[in-house]
Amino acid sequence: MTPINTAALINLLGFTTGVALYAMLLFTVLRRPARGARFTEADADNGALPRLSANALLLATAALGLVWNVGALASYGVKDFGVAEPHPLLVALSFAALGFLPAVVVHSALQSGGTKIETSGARWITISAYGLSAVAAAMHFYAALLTRAGLSNGALRILTIGYVVLILALFLSTRRQPGWKRAVWASALAVFAVSALHLSQHHYGGPESWPIELLGHHASLPLALAILYQDYRFAFADIFLKRALSLLSVVALAFGLYVAAASPLLEMRDAAGQTDPRAVGVLLGLWVMTALLYPALNRAAVWFVDTIVLRRANYREMLAELARRIGAKELTDNVLDEVCRALEPALTAREVRWEKSLAGADADGDLPLRLDAVLAARICDPSSAKDAVTLQPPRPPEVPAAICVPTTEPPYFTLIVGELAGGRRLLSDDIEMLESAALMAARRIDAIRVAHERCEQVSREQEISKLATEAQLRALRAQVNPHFLFNALTTIGYLIKAAPDRALDTLLKLTDLLRRVLRSTDEFVTLGEELKLIASYLDIERARFEERLRVRVDVSPELLNVRIPSLLIQPLVENAIKHGIAPLRFGGKVTISAGIETVRAGAGALAAPGEVLCVAVRDTGAGASENELSRGRRRGFGLSSIEERLRCYCGEAGSLDITAAPGAGMCVEIRMPLVMSSVARPSAERIGATEEMREGRGA
Repeated sequence: MTPINTAALINLLGFTTGVALYAMLLFTVLRRPARGARFTEADADNGALPRLSANALLLATAALGLVWNVGALASYGVKDFGVAEPHPLLVALSFAALGFLPAVVVHSALQSGGTKIETSGARWITISAYGLSAVAAAMHFYAALLTRAGLSNGALRILTIGYVVLILALFLSTRRQPGWKRAVWASALAVFAVSALHLSQHHYGGPESWPIELLGHHASLPLALAILYQDYRFAFADIFLKRALSLLSVVALAFGLYVAAASPLLEMRDAAGQTDPRAVGVLLGLWVMTALLYPALNRAAVWFVDTIVLRRANYREMLAELARRIGAKELTDNVLDEVCRALEPALTAREVRWEKSLAGADADGDLPLRLDAVLAARICDPSSAKDAVTLQPPRPPEVPAAICVPTTEPPYFTLIVGELAGGRRLLSDDIEMLESAALMAARRIDAIRVAHERCEQVSREQEISKLATEAQLRALRAQVNPHFLFNALTTIGYLIKAAPDRALDTLLKLTDLLRRVLRSTDEFVTLGEELKLIASYLDIERARFEERLRVRVDVSPELLNVRIPSLLIQPLVENAIKHGIAPLRFGGKVTISAGIETVRAGAGALAAPGEVLCVAVRDTGAGASENELSRGRRRGFGLSSIEERLRCYCGEAGSLDITAAPGAGMCVEIRMPLVMSSVARPSAERIGATEEMREGRGA
């Protein structure tokens, strides 16, 4: 491929790429307009110029770069491909736009970071930059109208000399400000973009050389990247940089493959003088290879921007680690502290802290995020509409961002990001990471609040249930005591008539018994204490039944410390005497036994699987049929009271079983979870020992 053809191809690709880059920049800026800070009377009194928003300057950059590349494409890019010369005014317009680009860079550099146009020196630097560009533009249009040349070499010299002087002034003005090095070299690159035009052979009629064409006409391509690199106020600069580098990489790859491989292949001819089919096949293969390499080039561009240019941490790994850490926190303050600790090194921030705020996300769920130049002490107002911002006096310049943590309920919180290292700004990936971290913290805080609310609700429900159960048990016990008293008084009344000499002794025993019963306020007693109470009751009943009542207690000494609900067994003994022994002429026998049963796993709902206490009261009385039992349980009080108390104390783990048959007596068994105060576990205790095993024991 000849040098002329190579230079023409470079111009075509370069200006086409420039149009694509600046159009992409223009589209990206227009998608997200930003609000600028207000220009106050105090600013005017200090000699400041109206402070344009970052997006306004970037919009000017995109428009000027687009005009330059479109005009240059018409003037130089398609000139060698048989297209007619453009109108001189179009050439003048494109060179005028290129001349204003360094002025925009100077303006942007003087109000990037914490630097504002506050001093008269900075003001005059900006005015001089725009003045130089305006003079050069006027000279270009003058040349276009009078000489039909479309450009003025004198204007290019004025721009070059003038901006060399301004670059020194800019150096002195910004050397102490964060990011001043970026501002200086970006401005120097802008000057180079203008001065390099002198190298172009188009202005001197010499032969075209592709390196000279590349430097002379296409220095505005890295200029767009340089503007974004030094002006971090553009939130989507990182995305644009990645896309721009990807595009430039593809264009460079395509150009290299064309020059090195495709062009020689296209010159190959077969015997008939036609293009060799093999060359066409190789060319198609190169196209496919270029398309396949784009994902790798894009990943390389992303890595280069994140790792080399921006020197970012791996946000994906950081967020995963943050999620793991805050997942172990159980307090809201600890979650927010952990988020702040994770964000500080990730953003290279001097400080990240959190504050309470009045409201969270807006009505549509957007996270309120305010950035550096337009950041204010945002007091989240629930009544504000979407995108409405309540602006208070601006925060100090060391606070570049504040984002609300969007919890579902108050209190709400705001993450305040302090000054970043090197004066850099938050870009789109930084903002996305911040929003993800804030959302992650909000969800964890919501989960903690829900868990705490559930615990409090369960605690309240348990307390209410406990109070209700205690009230119910007190009512049941209040019913048991009069029931027992009435039966005892009935016995004494019988003795007064039948055996007056024993009535006084029985009355004294009853008085002692009632004193112990009524003084006891504990819901639980030991089995031994319950048996003593039953023994006192039986002493009273023996005064009535004499030899007709025989009682046998079959309880292992190791079980006497087992705790059971008070007055649980006495009503069973009373029922056995009243309904089993009393109707018989010759009386009968009542046996009280207790022991531990081993139950297989899954056989019942047990507090301690495999262990239940079983207490049985048997009598040799008249017994009852199934119908009589059902009718008695519906009408009676004693058994229903015991069942209700078992349900309150033990739930499903407690049970009351009745076995009876006419003429065969009755057996009532109570089973409940085993609760011991201090007792050795008995071995294979059998409930209801035979008369031979406990012969002679009785009361």
